[in-house]
Order: sequence, then C-alpha cells, then structure tokens
Amino acid sequence: MVDIEEEKGGDKLNGVSSSSSFSGKLVHKYREIKENAEKYPYVWGSYIIVYGGMFLWAGYRWRKLRKTEDRVRILQEKLRQHYEAEKSSIKQSANSVDKNSTPSKQ
Repeated sequence: MVDIEEEKGGDKLNGVSSSSSFSGKLVHKYREIKENAEKYPYVWGSYIIVYGGMFLWAGYRWRKLRKTEDRVRILQEKLRQHYEAEKSSIKQSANSVDKNSTPSKQ
C-alpha cells in the first residue's frame, strides 16, 4: 500500500504519468533497476561477471565452430577436386589402354 502511494507521489512530482505511455513505463523501469543496482552493487557485479563470462565463452565457441566449418569446407573442396582429377585420369588411361590393346585387322 505504501509502495502504491509512493509511486503515485513520484509520478505527480515528475509531472509525467508513467502508466500512460510506453516511454514513461520504460523510464520508470529504468529508475527501479538503477536504484536496485545502486542498493546492491555486488549482486549486480556478480551477475555481470557470471553472465558476461558465459556470453564471452559462447562467442568464443561460436567463432571456433565457424572457423572449423570453414576449414572443413575447404578440405572437402580439395578432396572433391582431387577425386575428380583422379577419376578423369583413370578414364584417360583406360581410353589409351583400350586403343592400344585393340588388335588391328589387316
């Protein structure tokens, strides 16, 4: 009950009704978070360290995964080219063997 009266009083002092518009609600929520962060700095600091560390680790793993995928794509393309070159050389050698091995009729 006291909180509601304080909120109403705070809204009247600022001259802006925080419940009437989206930006007013956003400013009100920002103020609440700011007051809470000022009141409990160590809690917010630990959140930043823990979640920030998790996001950094996830970003590192994501980047490493992308690099690995790029290397795999390059190796697959080299393997594909090598296989095609080997296949074409086998066909050429088979054609030359066929030409040489066919007896000529005289």
